[in-house]
Formats: sequence, structure tokens, C-alpha cells
Amino acid sequence: MRKNYSDIHLGVGEVPRFRDRGEIAISNHPETNEATFFGWLREVLNDQQLEIFKQTLEYDGATQYEGVARVRINIFVSLKGPSMVLRLIPLKILTMEDLGLPPVFRDLCHYHKGLILVTGPTGSGKSTTLAAMVDYINKEMPKNIISIEDPVEFVHQSHKSLVKQREVGIHTLKFDNALKAALREDPDIILIGEMRDRETVNTALKAAQTGHLVFGTLHTNSAVKTIERILNLYNPEEQGPMRVQVAESLIGVIAQGLVRTTDGKRAAIHEILINTDAIRDYIKRGDVDEVEAIIPKCTFDGMCTMNQSLYTLYEAGRITEETALESSPKPNEMAMTLRGRV
Repeated sequence: MRKNYSDIHLGVGEVPRFRDRGEIAISNHPETNEATFFGWLREVLNDQQLEIFKQTLEYDGATQYEGVARVRINIFVSLKGPSMVLRLIPLKILTMEDLGLPPVFRDLCHYHKGLILVTGPTGSGKSTTLAAMVDYINKEMPKNIISIEDPVEFVHQSHKSLVKQREVGIHTLKFDNALKAALREDPDIILIGEMRDRETVNTALKAAQTGHLVFGTLHTNSAVKTIERILNLYNPEEQGPMRVQVAESLIGVIAQGLVRTTDGKRAAIHEILINTDAIRDYIKRGDVDEVEAIIPKCTFDGMCTMNQSLYTLYEAGRITEETALESSPKPNEMAMTLRGRV
């Protein structure tokens, strides 16, 4: 935790490794044997959980080291034997100021209903960003916030808001059941850990349309691809009505990534799509590709592209030219911007 590692990789027959700012680093610990590994397992699992792992050969869960960190655990079996990955989650929730998030993030928290999606690959800081947004609402507004997560990552204490966090597998058996039940629990805000399937998306859209603010995450790399991913969950004949539903419910999409900074830390880069009237029309008509062209021109609405976000960091001297090009989804366009041709 002190060295800001994000993950610990342990496995029988392997030397323990850490993920240090996005890259795997080998530790100077000896190779792990089976006795040591099962000793570690007993530290993080109780007998019942250990039994589940032995029967199913998989285990997903979380534990907490008081005063140090909360830990998300995944245990699996590979060719050499059992392995586990521990994701370290800080106990202190960073604020939007700490993370340097653009002002539009705060504006999004003030909506009363609709759908806000935070997307990005695994380890791109989605949970950290969402936790900061929920923390802001929790401290500033008298709301009822219900989260359904698998597993619970950042733990929120109720402040001005009432926060209830539920973990799938412990506090509820099925994600969908918890989400449907949440609509009857008088929520103002529902946080959905991950929108994986049609049923979850349907319920989330229904909640967004019936006067709730819904936060959800998806594993997509860009804001536009997020809209396509949601629509592609449906058959071609269902896509027309779904486009209308998405266009009416969506508030915004934040696609996020992390880049290594010159000061030895990491910073978030964003593509931000705000569902303005123009974008709503494009979604309804199915011209999702057109949306990509509008984003860079709508900075006054709080929108930006990944390249604009990278260029801001580059101009501030926080990332190098190599990092900007390496992290860009459109490196050619980025190269032209860096050379001052755009």
C-alpha cells in the first residue's frame, strides 16, 4: 500500500509479483510453495469459503485489513497449481479534487434522474472515479444511495446521504433480484457494479426513466462504443425502440484510462460524452458514428476526447510525448496535434 501497488499476484511455483503503476514487478520473495500458499488462503478465507474454492476451483470475494486496505480477492487454479490475485483498495476515498477530475463530473452528480456510465478496461480507475462521485453526493446532498456490487470495493459511511451497500453472493443471491428490489427501497441513486447483460440494462434503463439517478460501469474503451455495446445486446428488430430508450435516459458516458506521469504516479484520461439534444437525435436515428465527430467540438458542454485529455496533461508537463502517443486511441491524430498541425 505504501508503494502504491495496485495488485498482488501469488501462485504456487511462482515468485510473488506486484502491479506497479500498470506494470508487473517481480518481488524478492522466494518462490511460493503449496504450504505457504494455503497458509495465505486461510488468512483471507474462512472454512466455508475455502470449501467453496475447493469444490468450484474458483473464488471471488473481498476482505479488509483494518487501517491498511480493503482487498478484492480472486482465487483460481492454473497449470502450476492454485493462484490468487489481490486488488488493493484504499480505505480513504479520494475526492474529485484529489483525483483532478474535470468540473463536469460535479455537474453530473446534480442530476435527479437518468443514466451515467463510467467505462474502461479493468484497472482503469472506474471504481475510484465512481467512489469519488458517490462521496461528493454523500457529503453534499440528502439522498438515499443503494449500491449493488460484486464484490463491494470502496466502503462509504453515511454522511448527509444514507448509503446502503449490498454485495452479490453475500447480501443477495442474484444481481437482477437486488436491482429489481432496489426500485422498491425508495432510492434516489442506484449504483450498479457492472452492467453485464440485457436484464441488468433493461432494469437500469427502467430505473433511470422512473426518476432515479443510476450509475453503472461497463468494460468498453470509448464513449461511443459504450452506446453501441448496449444496443448490440438486443436483436436487430428491438434496436429501434432501445435507441429511443437509451437516448431518453442517458445523461453522459465517461470512458477512462490511466497513464504513467512524469512524477512517478498515474493520472486519469477521459473521453466525456454528454447527452445534449444534438447527440440525442443522432442516437435515436442510429447515427452513432456521427457522435464521435461532435465530441471534440463540444468542449463548452464539458465534453472531450481522449486525445484532448492527453494533450492537456502533456501541456501541463505531466506526461511525456511518448506516453501521449502510446496511450492515444488515435496516435496519428495525436502526433499531428503534438507537432502543432491540428
